[in-house]
Amino acid sequence: MTSEPILFTSTNRSVPPTDLRAALLQGQAADRGLFMPVTVPPLGVDELMSLVGRPYAEIAWSVLRRFTAGVLDDAKLRALCADAYDFAVPLERVQGRRWLMRLDQGPTGSFKDFAARMMARWMGALMEGGHEDLVILTATSGDTGSAVAHAYHGVPRVRSVVLFPLAEVSARQRRQMTTLGGNVTTFAVDGKFDDCQAMVKRAFADPDLAGLRLSSANSINIGRLLPQSVYYVYAYLRLADVAAREPIVFSVPSGNFGDLMGAVLATRMGVPISRIVIATNANDEVPRFFATGRYEKIVPSRVCISNAMNVGHPSNLARLVDAYGGWMDESGLLREPPDLARLRRDFCAVSISDDETRATIREAWQRHATLLEPHGAVGWAGLQRFLAESGALADPLAVSIETAHPAKFPEEIQALLGIDPELPPSLAGIESKPEQYGHLTTEYVPFREFLKERFLQA
Repeated sequence: MTSEPILFTSTNRSVPPTDLRAALLQGQAADRGLFMPVTVPPLGVDELMSLVGRPYAEIAWSVLRRFTAGVLDDAKLRALCADAYDFAVPLERVQGRRWLMRLDQGPTGSFKDFAARMMARWMGALMEGGHEDLVILTATSGDTGSAVAHAYHGVPRVRSVVLFPLAEVSARQRRQMTTLGGNVTTFAVDGKFDDCQAMVKRAFADPDLAGLRLSSANSINIGRLLPQSVYYVYAYLRLADVAAREPIVFSVPSGNFGDLMGAVLATRMGVPISRIVIATNANDEVPRFFATGRYEKIVPSRVCISNAMNVGHPSNLARLVDAYGGWMDESGLLREPPDLARLRRDFCAVSISDDETRATIREAWQRHATLLEPHGAVGWAGLQRFLAESGALADPLAVSIETAHPAKFPEEIQALLGIDPELPPSLAGIESKPEQYGHLTTEYVPFREFLKERFLQA
C-alpha cells in the first residue's frame, strides 16, 4: 500500500486538491462543493482475506489508514479506532441469505456513531497543540445531531452547534442532543431539515464569519463518509466467500445519502457489491431522477415516519453524480449529467411509503421475530422489492442496513406491535435529564449573529 497522502478535490471543480487534514477541518470546499478523493486505494483479495474474522476496530484501521497516510501515523490511528469502536456490530440472519446489519449498538443507538466518533477523534488529534477553537456546525433530521453532540462533547478546543427541525425529531432523539450542555449548543428551528442544512452551508460561505474556524460534522464533510465505508467491508468479510469474490447486495435507507456514499467508496475499494438498493421514503426525488434523468428537488420535504430521511435535496447526491462523471452544484442544478446507464446498472432506487413502512415492521416481527424501526423498515422493504423484481438474481447474498435503535421510536412500535422496545444503555434515564436549547426561525441573520457573538473574539 502506498504511503503517499490521498488528495481530495471539490465536486464544484474550482479549487486545488487538498489533503485530508484540510478537507476535514474545512468541511465544505471554498467553492461550496464537497470533497471527494482523487483516487480510492484498492483493497486486494489477499488483504481482504487477511482481514477475515478480525475485530471491527482492526478492519477499520486497515481501511482508514489508506486515507490518513501522511496526516495521522498508523499507531495513532490504531489507538483511535480501538477507542471509537468498542461496541458490537451485529449481523442478524433474517431469512436464508438475507441479513440485517444492526448499526444501532453505539452510544446514541444510531449508525451515525460510527462516523461521528471517528471524525471527532481525528479532529481532536489534529487540533492538539493549537491555540484556536474549531466550531462544528451540524444540521440534523434526527440521529446525526445526537451522534455528533455525544462524539464531540468534552473534546478540547472544539465547540459544537446543532440545528434540528423542531417538529420532525422524536422526543428521545431531541433529548439526546439537548441534555449535554458544555461545549454543545443546540437550536430548534421552526422549519425543515433542508432549512437547517441551508443555514449551515450559508455560514461556511459567509465573509462575516471569516474569522471563525468553521467545520461540519454533517455528511458534507468527507470525514463522515470515510468511516462509513468500513461497515460494508466488515459485513462482506463476515458473510461472503471472500476467496471466490462472492458478490453481495446492500440495501441502504437513504436521506442525505452519506451512508450510501460509504457503500460507493467500499465498492471503489474493491468490495464486490453487485447492486446497491437506494431506499428512500416518500421523498422520492432520487428514484424519479434515476427513472427520468430529470432532477427536481422536493420543497418542502415530505414528512414521513422515517423522519431522519425527510430530505428533499440530498447534499451527497452531488458526490454520487461526481462519481459517475457528472456535475451537480450546491443548489441542485445538474450542470453536467452523470452516466445514467451505469447508475441504473449499479443501483436500484425505490421509494417506500409510510403504509409500506408500517406493514414491513409488522411483517418482519410476525414472520421473523425481527424488530425494525421506520428507517430500517424502509431499507428492508426496498431490499424485498428489489429481490422480488430481479428475476436474474435467484438468491444473492443480501444485507439491509438497520440505522437506528427501535427504542428511539417507541410510539410507532407500540402502536404497530403492542410492545415497548427495551431501552439500550444510551437511552436509560434520558427522560429525567434537564433540556437546554434555543429557538430559531429559518432566517439566516439571527443564526449568524449568534455565531459572531458567541465565538468571534473581540
